[in-house]
Amino acid sequence: MLKKSTLEKIISEDLAAIWSILQPDEKRLIADNFAIHNFKKNQIIYAEKDDPTYLWTLISGKVKLYKDGIGGRQQILRLYRPIQYFGYRAWFAGEPYVSTAAAIEPSTLGSIPMDLVKTLIDQNRDLAWFFIHELSKNLGGSDTKIVNMTQKHIRGRLAEALTLLLDNYGYESDGETLKIYMAREDIANLSNMTTSNAIRTLSAFAQERIITVDGRRIKIVNEEALRNISKFG
Repeated sequence: MLKKSTLEKIISEDLAAIWSILQPDEKRLIADNFAIHNFKKNQIIYAEKDDPTYLWTLISGKVKLYKDGIGGRQQILRLYRPIQYFGYRAWFAGEPYVSTAAAIEPSTLGSIPMDLVKTLIDQNRDLAWFFIHELSKNLGGSDTKIVNMTQKHIRGRLAEALTLLLDNYGYESDGETLKIYMAREDIANLSNMTTSNAIRTLSAFAQERIITVDGRRIKIVNEEALRNISKFG
């Protein structure tokens, strides 16, 4: 059981964007209702068609949001890194989840009941604007991804996926290795292509000395070339 002071420190850091616009009594409500959850690798946080209940925030680890398509093939819609919020759109829309969230690696998350979030929004206009801003950013990002995934060729889609991983998670201490290790299938699902096409394109990038591949470890050798391929598709 965490000490109250430790819990409040985690909340203030994890919910910094929200924490800064709350009043003292509102912060106490959050602290009293904030729960910490630990998820194993590949464990589902919530599933498609579940009823939304919580605002989730990622404290440590990595989380993917995906949707099952035809033949059970996944399409990865979004990747989350600390500290990001998710799981609230469906609640605001008054509908079940339309996608599934799962841990890519062992991850720690915090949750706040959405009923409490509604109460806080009703009394704090700044919090309402915070969520409007977040939803608007996500919508814009989704629109851009739809265009890129439908208009870019395979090389452009894979390059975009790799730059997304880099921008989200950065490099290991060597300054080259992506700080996330994904199966080829997940990379394919993120790039909207078959696993075989993803493997062939990764091999082509390696032959062109843009990346090197060692199992699930990917090193970016020529970041400028990779970003150019992503940009021009």
